Amino acid sequence: MSSSSQTSPLQVEQEARAEAETNPELYQHFANLVSSLPSSEGLSHNQFYRHDQGWYSGLVPIVGAMVADACFTARPSDIVVATLPKSGTTSIKSLLYATVHRREHHLATAADNHPLISVGPHGCIKFFEYQLYTRNRVPDLDKLPDPRLFATHLPFVSLPRTIATSGSKIVYVCRDPKDHLISQWDFANKLRVMNQLEPLSVETAAELFCAGLSPFGPYWDHVLGYWHAHLTRPQQVLFFRYEEMQKDPAAHVRRLAEFVGHPFGVGEEEDGVVDAIVRLCSFEHMSGLEVTKSGKTDLVIGTVENSSFFRRGVVGDWANHLSPETARRIDAITAAKFMGSGLVLASNGQ
Repeated sequence: MSSSSQTSPLQVEQEARAEAETNPELYQHFANLVSSLPSSEGLSHNQFYRHDQGWYSGLVPIVGAMVADACFTARPSDIVVATLPKSGTTSIKSLLYATVHRREHHLATAADNHPLISVGPHGCIKFFEYQLYTRNRVPDLDKLPDPRLFATHLPFVSLPRTIATSGSKIVYVCRDPKDHLISQWDFANKLRVMNQLEPLSVETAAELFCAGLSPFGPYWDHVLGYWHAHLTRPQQVLFFRYEEMQKDPAAHVRRLAEFVGHPFGVGEEEDGVVDAIVRLCSFEHMSGLEVTKSGKTDLVIGTVENSSFFRRGVVGDWANHLSPETARRIDAITAAKFMGSGLVLASNGQ
């Protein structure tokens, strides 16, 4: 095993920061462009701007996405986790990192030294638009060993263009729209309180959601973009349903490993490696870690307590928050948008 394959996420980050190229002109160019776009209030704590490809988000993430598109050079060995916010992002990051790096971070001996335990999922797999292409910097990502792991909330159409052309692997997780809405509303209110803003009522959040004013655009467009990409290029885009992952995480870890080219051997299966990964990445284990309870993640939108990323994603929890009328409205929009696509949401039992 080469020494580069043993580089920790923290070391890589330090090297990338030390050798990053300062590029304020590029950021300013895109910031000026985004500032001229239509804007609106949205399901967030800041003003939304409309990306020219049809989705809304805060100014800074859009600028980061544009810089990433202009500067990022993908490799065929890259693996990108793609989700809408609050759709199982932390979970899929944990499972992917533990699966891909299970040999250099052996689960039986890693103990507190495992990167997921010491720096957390968002320190192990960083977002393009929130952590890498930020603060007037174009990071030097060539130092990262293969396979490089990245994350994004961007719609498929807005991914850095070299990802699609290089053949990089994309792992997408879709969640029931009503449960996604409730988790997004809860997280948005935490950020609003942190920024001394009044929390949104669930009714207001639902109105914004139905109007498509969610971070990174309408739920339905985002999901369908990756669903159609999965149908047309299944060897490149893996599509998971959050609810099915919750029911059988071990089966999904096996699918994930096979898809990214790191399948489990017979010996690993006999040694219970799959179950060990599931236990390591479980909500019960991850939420109890010190890095989760007291750690923080530096995002371009501000420093966020790691505990904010850990909300037990109980399937069907929307019923405790949404009125029957609102639930029916969201179901009707979903049925109309997904009609003819072949996409089935497991939680709806369709």
